[in-house]
Amino acid sequence: MPAHHTARERARAELTAEIKEEARKQLADKGANGLSLRAVARELGMVSSALYRYFPSRDDLLTALIVDAYDALGDTLDAAAASGDGPADRWRAAAFALRTWVSSHPHEYALLYGTPVPGYRAPQDTVAPAGRIPGCFLRIVHDAWQSAGMRAGGAEPGEPLRTQARTITAALDLTGLPEEVVLQAVDAWTQLFGTVALEFTGQFANTLDPADSYFARAVDVQLRTAGLD
Repeated sequence: MPAHHTARERARAELTAEIKEEARKQLADKGANGLSLRAVARELGMVSSALYRYFPSRDDLLTALIVDAYDALGDTLDAAAASGDGPADRWRAAAFALRTWVSSHPHEYALLYGTPVPGYRAPQDTVAPAGRIPGCFLRIVHDAWQSAGMRAGGAEPGEPLRTQARTITAALDLTGLPEEVVLQAVDAWTQLFGTVALEFTGQFANTLDPADSYFARAVDVQLRTAGLD
């Protein structure tokens, strides 16, 4: 590759990163609804027409921020899960890593899981990055099932749950995981995300706040729900 092309691509990558960083600052100050390409351009000393060559619309910039946030959270969870010794430790490590990430990145969390941005429809580009988050936890269950390190419990699901469980299995490449095990893993995952959401939207104020002890207890419940205890 010619050197001048490499330098041009490097400069484009650096400016793209600067644009996204300024956009994250706007998210923190004004929320996703207040994100403005013109304001980003102004803060970076660019004309709007130049910025449009990088992100043709606000929605394109929002999509880039969403994908980056999913990937950052996915990397964090994968690294935490890899540090655990056995399925229960892996789930526990990933669960606590999720809580820590949300605490450190409240605006990115709100962008991913908060109130939808009016007029924005997430494109297909966001589907695979979004799937990394539940995928981390469901793969722990899958690995435990494959190694006979867990139990299945509860009644066998009927339709449409069985079909929906197979859709999850296919989307996350969980070959061989029975539908009832998929669903108990989903039960545990929704318990985890519900606990995190309640804590970081202030619903534990004056009761379970600080929630360190309660969160640890909730993770124990998740392990039992998932069949990893």
